[in-house]
Amino acid sequence: MAELHGSVSEPVLDTMNFLNEITHRYPDAISFAPGRPYDGFFETEQVITHIRRYLDHLAEQGGSPNDIRTTLYQYGPTAGLIRGIIADSLRVDEGIDVPAESVVVTVGAQEAMLLVLRALIAGPDDVLLVSSPCYVGITGAARLLDVRVRPVEEREDGFSAADLEAAVRDELANGRRPRAFYVVPDHSNPSGTTMGTEDREELLRLAERYDFLVLEDSPYRLVSPGTPLTTLKSRDRTRRVVHLGSYSKTVFPGARVGFVVADQRVHDADGGQHLLAADLTKIKSMVTVNTPSISQAVVAGALLGVQGRLSQLNAGAASYYGDAMREMLRQLDARLPTARREALGVSWNEPTGGFFLSMQVPFRVDNDQLVRSAEDFGVIWTPMTHFHPGTGGQHGIRLSTSCLTPAEIEEGTARLVRFVEAQSAALRPAGRAA
Repeated sequence: MAELHGSVSEPVLDTMNFLNEITHRYPDAISFAPGRPYDGFFETEQVITHIRRYLDHLAEQGGSPNDIRTTLYQYGPTAGLIRGIIADSLRVDEGIDVPAESVVVTVGAQEAMLLVLRALIAGPDDVLLVSSPCYVGITGAARLLDVRVRPVEEREDGFSAADLEAAVRDELANGRRPRAFYVVPDHSNPSGTTMGTEDREELLRLAERYDFLVLEDSPYRLVSPGTPLTTLKSRDRTRRVVHLGSYSKTVFPGARVGFVVADQRVHDADGGQHLLAADLTKIKSMVTVNTPSISQAVVAGALLGVQGRLSQLNAGAASYYGDAMREMLRQLDARLPTARREALGVSWNEPTGGFFLSMQVPFRVDNDQLVRSAEDFGVIWTPMTHFHPGTGGQHGIRLSTSCLTPAEIEEGTARLVRFVEAQSAALRPAGRAA
């Protein structure tokens, strides 16, 4: 209907539903589309154990039975019940040393994005820059709020500080104000790239030089093998980084608990100062009122069980996901050795962690091609066009390895290669072999 907000007809808002619909329509297909954790790590009774641990913690802190009952069953503080526990965890696990008052507990990282954009974008000339391709959640939130988005295209090896600076200067020259730059520095969704140490430092220097904030979203760090590079927030000396966090990958998605660290100082009308987190809390009170207490109790119990060290809690998962990524790369290399993929014009990157890798193919990729892949070849993936705010991604495929077994990866890769071979062959002139 013409009188509805334009965002409801935006393709980006259809991405999740479309992929879910394809998965349900072709249940026998092997899917490299979902970026969700592996189900094998979850046990039903864990939820009860986590809640029990948190309730015991409240009692140890001096809470009476009535206090504990109220905490669990009633509306809680808008900013969150477990801010102190989250702040302690960030300090010991990530080197992010911030007061609990700078943390806002959200309904997943998605709400955190919405709150931050609503607070930062003050007028029509304010601009959000995003590393492109990027997670559809940020561009979807921007569209809901009518926020202008300027994509900064990744290079083959990922983020480029020079390209970001050029985009910032261009926006300024056109009378617009870059307010923030959104990026997933570690094993990004969708491309799988990781930002190097020098690029991290240069990004922080650019943010200070041109007076914008960095929205750091890094849900895959602690479910990846090896020692991760330090976060942008832990390097942040001038409060330029707003850190977006999620427990969907590190605890479990069904809890729907995330957080935002916003320790930036905001000037009051009377000359005083307060934390940006306080303004985000005001906005949240009109969006979700508060994050469910039961969900916070589960996450808090999980954190308390490992003294805040999510890296310890996820050591086994990180190893599993690392093995899955290596198996995927091994299968691709075996089925499309160097000479063959060069002849076809096929390539892919080789992430060392995270859930995703990206493949480039010689033919155009769209939703119709995905349906054909699912229907005729029994394999599902995600077109990279879904992750490009502008044009781009027409020859890209996102592949997720996180929720599959080694046997599923082996068979799924075989089906994927058959699809790629068939589509590539269709491009060749009649009578010409690759």
